[in-house]
Amino acid sequence: MKDGGRKQGAPSPCAACKLLRRRCAQDCVFAPYFPADEPHKFANVHRVFGASNVNKMLQELPEHQRGDAVSSMVYEANARVRDPVYGCVGAISSLQQQIDVLQTQLAVAQAEAVHLRVRQNASLYSPTSPTNTASPSSKIIHSQPKPIFDIDMDMVVDHTTYTDSIW
Repeated sequence: MKDGGRKQGAPSPCAACKLLRRRCAQDCVFAPYFPADEPHKFANVHRVFGASNVNKMLQELPEHQRGDAVSSMVYEANARVRDPVYGCVGAISSLQQQIDVLQTQLAVAQAEAVHLRVRQNASLYSPTSPTNTASPSSKIIHSQPKPIFDIDMDMVVDHTTYTDSIW
């Protein structure tokens, strides 16, 4: 059985005390959050923040907030190890760029859907069928007002930019 990173009976130091090569006290502030079987977790936090700073931060927080604080420190430390310059900000920036690209793709897809609906509606209301012999309901359909803007919604491409050879 484990109790805060230590086994009952045999005092096994937590990952923090093991890395710092010190005796793990019964009231060790690191033990509940850095168990002995996860040494990499504290190693990255120690490398980025320092054991003294982590100890101070944990001591200043109420116990019910320490778990969240440790999770945040571990996340930031791992991000900082992966990307020493930007850390979490680099990951957030990358995700924001992905969101921007996906929003642009969504807007294009929605515009294409509108374009297809407009074309479909235009083909439904086309005056190709004879209206004199049609039923009263079809006369109502064909008497619908035409759209104000009758524009071909195909993409307009400026071909002047493509006249220069790429090679």
